[in-house]
Amino acid sequence: MKLTPAFVSLSLFALGALTNAAAPSRRPFSPQDVNLWKLEAREKALTASRASQSQPSHFLVQDPSDPSFSFAPSQASLNEPEPVSPEFPDQYFTQPIDHFDSSWQGTFGQRYWVNTRHYVPGSGGPVIVLDGGETSGVDRIPFLDTGIVDILAKATGGVGVVLEHRYYGKSMPVPDLTTDNLRWLNNAQSAADSANFMAHVKFDGIDEDLTAPNTPWIYYGGSYAGARAAHMKVLYPELVYGAIASSGVTHAALSNWEYYEIIRKAADPTCSAQIENTFKTVDALLDVPQAKPYVKALFGLQDLEHDDDFASVLEGPLSAWQAKNWDPEVGSPRFDEFCEALNKPILGATHIAALPVGHEDRLLTLWDGHKADFSFLNYAKWIRENHVKRCVDVGATVEDCFGTHDDSKFLDTSLEEEWRLWLFQVCTEWGYFFTAPPDPDHPRIVSKLMTMEYATKTCRQAYPPGKYFTVPPTPNVTAVNDLGDFAIAADRLAIIDGEVDPWRPCTPHSEYADDREDTILRPFKLIPNGVHHYDEYGLRDITAEPPEIQQIHYEMIDFVLEWLKDFKA
Repeated sequence: MKLTPAFVSLSLFALGALTNAAAPSRRPFSPQDVNLWKLEAREKALTASRASQSQPSHFLVQDPSDPSFSFAPSQASLNEPEPVSPEFPDQYFTQPIDHFDSSWQGTFGQRYWVNTRHYVPGSGGPVIVLDGGETSGVDRIPFLDTGIVDILAKATGGVGVVLEHRYYGKSMPVPDLTTDNLRWLNNAQSAADSANFMAHVKFDGIDEDLTAPNTPWIYYGGSYAGARAAHMKVLYPELVYGAIASSGVTHAALSNWEYYEIIRKAADPTCSAQIENTFKTVDALLDVPQAKPYVKALFGLQDLEHDDDFASVLEGPLSAWQAKNWDPEVGSPRFDEFCEALNKPILGATHIAALPVGHEDRLLTLWDGHKADFSFLNYAKWIRENHVKRCVDVGATVEDCFGTHDDSKFLDTSLEEEWRLWLFQVCTEWGYFFTAPPDPDHPRIVSKLMTMEYATKTCRQAYPPGKYFTVPPTPNVTAVNDLGDFAIAADRLAIIDGEVDPWRPCTPHSEYADDREDTILRPFKLIPNGVHHYDEYGLRDITAEPPEIQQIHYEMIDFVLEWLKDFKA
């Protein structure tokens, strides 16, 4: 059957209703991710009152080049939700902007929250501190309330803490996010923040001295913060008595093509085959000049000028894999919904859905003899309804929403442009750029147009050289990997990862890493069917958790209690 453009439109309409909810967010570190962040910001702006909008001009309270500059937390009017529980009010600890230059006297308030509900006075701790990582610390408060911090504090009679990372949330040391003002956002300064906090903090309502090393501190982190937890144990062993690195990305790499490889292998085989087939078809048709506009129109992106931008938009649904979670109140079913939509037969021909992807009976003629599996049309509809429609709804053009070749789109340095934070860390030290597999013959669920040149160009666009700092041509991943890489290890450092976590290739459970023994002193655990830092989430009643989550939580309680038996002040 040959499809005319009119029939394609009719067929797309007839495929049935698909959910229009926004795709789950992920940390922005590619040109298209920045666009999605901006699109979400537009959507929020449409529903928010003008009175609630922040006014960037009042942030410029002082020349940031002045070494005595101090940025008070009350000045930060950032877009974030209010704390979820009045039990955990915002508190602030004064940190130097620069820990290593004594001539620079500027300070800022690092925000933190404390859970003392389980603390036994006179017990001497421990303190369970969760690193906030690359987001507002408000997002981590659930872990203080019912997640891993509360679980371990309850089991040990300790104090629970969430410590917000510098530059994120309201722990903002600068008035804007220029290249120069971001120069203190790096691994060394952030680790020094945590060490200074541990050694000097005084908790309200507790008369005892719970600072390290007089009190055992257990440092926990998930994902990027998981790597930081491992690094803290290596860098400051005298302060960090024990550490737990959950999905800790201790290996930094320029290309992160294996992220999608995990998804390709772990997803439903039919779904993976349909995604792979779609990108093969897209890449083939984009090579045909007459077919290119037809293909883009099918996805509702006919006005998107550059082919690499078009191919990048099509990756959007894949990020939903990382949003999976064992707790349905937290996790998203988005990826499964996407897969179900891909396999919905055209016009109700249900029998063909059971045939192998690419079977002759599943093929439709799109243009001039070019054929595609029917799931190709379903993929196009998903993009139209879940990406393009969002753009239309905010009154923008697809080039405005999804184009990435206009440098001016990435030059706003106001504090509201939060995407500049993690991307800066990516561009300077961490890498993790999404690309196609280096072997062109390797199976893939992304376009061949996802090159390193495309993935890294926002580093050059967003961060022009400053007076004091220039972003390097490539990230200095050695700054991360010199701290241990895949082999990072220490007594009382636990490594916990998920079996099907797309970040697993960058953790000590990577296939590139050596296997190691799981012991009490050096736990090394892999959660079956686990995705991203599954152990960080928890229910108030552990017995109501799934068996594999119960097991990891009880194992974590056991090894932490064993660690504490050996503590000597």
